[in-house]
Amino acid sequence: MHASPAPSPWVQRWSALLPEHASVLDVACGPGRHLRWFAQRGCSVTGVDRDAAALEPLRALGEIIVADIENGPWPLVDRSFDAVIVTNYLWRPLLPAIVECVAPGGVLLYETFATGNETVGKPSRPDFLLQPGELLRAAAGLRIVAYEDGFLTDPERYVQRLAAVRETASSGVAPRYPL
Repeated sequence: MHASPAPSPWVQRWSALLPEHASVLDVACGPGRHLRWFAQRGCSVTGVDRDAAALEPLRALGEIIVADIENGPWPLVDRSFDAVIVTNYLWRPLLPAIVECVAPGGVLLYETFATGNETVGKPSRPDFLLQPGELLRAAAGLRIVAYEDGFLTDPERYVQRLAAVRETASSGVAPRYPL
């Protein structure tokens, strides 16, 4: 088995918003780089992806769900998590379900390709590239803690990324987070 790539620096940075021993959902988790990282930090992890072979080595980490979330039903209806992580994945019809999985006081960490990426590589189809401000609109109702829309190097890519919190009814105060 090959080592999975390092977790996203965006996910690492904003994971400071998570409570200790958080429940974490990784959507389209692939080989599990974020599942492994959060599990090593004592979190309870759930991963969902359609690639059964990629998921098999992850079963010891936590709950693993094999599901084609683009063509089948959303397997996490009525479930919520302290953190929902999405990287390098976009299926617009699922955006509301993904946001709905963020528990009160929970965190959404999302990072994926944006318009402009077609000029430097793949994905290049508009279906897989966020439009300007689209991630902000998808997270409406959450408190935006951080948002970026721009160009990154190594590898070259255009991304949008967001860290957002679902405030609790009683909080009204932003959680403390490192700047």
